[in-house]
Amino acid sequence: MRLDVSTSARGPLFDGRAQRLANAYVDHLERRLAEEGLTILRGEMHRVFRNPTGYYESRCKVVDGNTITDSRVVYGPWLAGIGSRNYPVTKFKGYDHWIRTRDQLNERKVRIGERLLRRYTGRM
Repeated sequence: MRLDVSTSARGPLFDGRAQRLANAYVDHLERRLAEEGLTILRGEMHRVFRNPTGYYESRCKVVDGNTITDSRVVYGPWLAGIGSRNYPVTKFKGYDHWIRTRDQLNERKVRIGERLLRRYTGRM
């Protein structure tokens, strides 16, 4: 007895479309999370800053599509409470705006990722 089996590999999984879509999904997700993080960060700054001038907030932005930065504002570490001139040198312990942003973004990231993934899985 002899059995011959032949297969044909066609479709998005085999011609590279699925891989391109997966890469596009990851890029889009990183960009979306960074934008969401910036929105959260700005809300936290409005919540905790006592005398905001607007300069620090204007320097906070998304760079490279996936990184939130304060553009290395010289007093940024002091505001965050990690500078050399924070407690115990002064009474000011800093604000928790970056930490709260991280925590809130971690709570939302799965929901954001799942919602975004629905746009891509139908095309895979």
